[in-house]
Amino acid sequence: MPLKNFASQLALSLALFGTAMGQKVEGPEYNKPNGGPPGKFFAASSSLPVAALQAAAAKASVVPSHATYPIGEDSSIKSTIHTDWAKFSEGAAISWVADMDVDCDGINHGCKGNPDGQEKTNWGALSAYEVPFIVIPDEYLMANKATIKGNSIAAVICNGKMYYGILGDSNGDEPQVTGEASWILARTCFPEENLDGNRGHTAADVTYILFTGESAVLPKSALNKNYITNFDTLRSMGDKLVGALSSNLKLGGDGNPPTTLTTTSVPQPTGDSCDWPGHCAGASCSTHDDCSDPFACVNGKCAVDPGSVPCEWEGHCAGAQCNSHDDCSDPFSCQNGVCA
Repeated sequence: MPLKNFASQLALSLALFGTAMGQKVEGPEYNKPNGGPPGKFFAASSSLPVAALQAAAAKASVVPSHATYPIGEDSSIKSTIHTDWAKFSEGAAISWVADMDVDCDGINHGCKGNPDGQEKTNWGALSAYEVPFIVIPDEYLMANKATIKGNSIAAVICNGKMYYGILGDSNGDEPQVTGEASWILARTCFPEENLDGNRGHTAADVTYILFTGESAVLPKSALNKNYITNFDTLRSMGDKLVGALSSNLKLGGDGNPPTTLTTTSVPQPTGDSCDWPGHCAGASCSTHDDCSDPFACVNGKCAVDPGSVPCEWEGHCAGAQCNSHDDCSDPFSCQNGVCA
């Protein structure tokens, strides 16, 4: 779809979407562990290219200082914050890929599995049951005060969907970690996993996009120190920022980057043997031990070790995210969303 047509369609859908779903709330009515706001309150527009954004984030490569942290206190897996998109005039953002642990700091600091929670969050005392928020390492926040603002809009891609939240807290543990979200955001992303303060989503397959600058801050008219009170504003700001970012990245409305390249045919999957069902190419993983031979854990997915097979199209080699075989360099093909 041409970008101009995509932009027009998105603007129309956002107008209809906002009109049909007025969601202004008081807040306390959703301050319940099993009665928080429904996901549709903070879900992204279906017109946005979620898969393409996730693939673009997986290929990010610009690494600033203070950017790499483990995804858990006892984990050897590291997650790196990237700033490839930080200089855009509109839709500027940082991104990282990690797991998703549950943060209950704030007024719900005594949530299940979280006996040592803090009574306050960085910019208030948010309700983890009502406010979809994400957490960033305190070291990175302190080093980037000029661009990283409290209550800034965040887009989180999880389980094939995209939701909006805000930057609500920072992690000051030792060691500091990435990959944390509030109770409502985590349980909306992974409703079948019964997540709580001591049970997180362990696979490093969640994409976090945090928008930067003053224009990305959710206004006080839409939240107070405890609750988001206007989910319309959260959604409309999120869709606008993601739309701008998508345009900057030249992503089409069908979830794929537009291309004028002439591609050669890519071989179909060859049926490589895998003796451990559920741990073959494309399966989620945290370490190489989660994958059946001959696969390794590459960017959170089981795939051929990139170093073992020559690849001529950088960014489209083994482990890269894909939507079709044409997204992968020879001799790889797209298997379960991963070049392998």
